[in-house]
Amino acid sequence: MSAPADRIMIARIGAPHGVRGEVRVKPYGDDPLSFADYGLLETRDGSRRLEVVSARVQKTVVVTRFKGVDDRNAAEALNGEDLFVARDALPELDEDDTFYHADLLGLTAVDADGAVLGTVIALPDFGAGTLVEIKPEAAASYFVPFTQACVPDIDLDAGRITIVPPPAYEDEDGETDEDETSTPAAD
Repeated sequence: MSAPADRIMIARIGAPHGVRGEVRVKPYGDDPLSFADYGLLETRDGSRRLEVVSARVQKTVVVTRFKGVDDRNAAEALNGEDLFVARDALPELDEDDTFYHADLLGLTAVDADGAVLGTVIALPDFGAGTLVEIKPEAAASYFVPFTQACVPDIDLDAGRITIVPPPAYEDEDGETDEDETSTPAAD
C-alpha cells in the first residue's frame, strides 16, 4: 500500500466483542460503516492488511469481523490498532468547507491579523463538537471550537488556518478573564 504520508486513518480497533473474533471499531467519518467499503485496511506500521467480512453498528461502535480473525485471542491482539486506507481511495470532497482532518494537522494557526499563534496538532471531538488544538511554540496547547466563527478561513495551499478565539468569558465572580479565551490542554 501507499507510503504513510499518502494514507488516511479511518478507524481504530477496540476491545474484542464476544469469543468468535469480532472486535469493536471506532470509525472516523460521517458514515460509521464506510470504512468497510475500501477493501484492505492497513495497520499503522503496515505489517497487517485486514479485510472486513462483516460490520454492524452497535451503539457508538461498529462490531466488526475481519477475515482470519476467528477467536477472542486473535481479536485481542488487534486492540488499539489504527486502520488506514490510501488517500486516493477516499472520495473527493465537493464542498468548500469540508476537509479531511489529516489535511489540517500541521497547518500554521494565525490570528485575524496574520500573527502566528502556533500549529494545529489535533482535532478532537469529546462529544460536544470538534475542537482545534493549537500548540504555540513555547506554551501549552489550547483548544478553540471548530466553528465558522472561530475558524473563519482555512487555506490549505498557504498552509494556514485563521483562528478567532471565542469572546472572553466571565468566571463565577462575574469577572471577565481576558487571558483565558480557550481551555488549555492537559500535558
